[in-house]
Amino acid sequence: MKIKSFEDLIAWQKSQELAIKLYSAFANIRDYSFKDQILRAVVSISNNIAEGFERNTDADFSRFLFIAKGSCGEVKSMLYLSKQ
Repeated sequence: MKIKSFEDLIAWQKSQELAIKLYSAFANIRDYSFKDQILRAVVSISNNIAEGFERNTDADFSRFLFIAKGSCGEVKSMLYLSKQ
């Protein structure tokens, strides 16, 4: 199966699902700076996957996937903090 658009990528689909879940989970959080940071980071995951794909080179796609992976780490770290 040839991937024709970033919407076909399972990683992009899953990152969208995660963003929707976090938007819902943090909807009533009063710590607005924490909320803003985690939501910006989670949106960055799918945005970087999409942007890298649209650049149409393997090198750019790879670079943007590394950036998306970094955003995953940021979200994960912040989720640990949110449990405290």
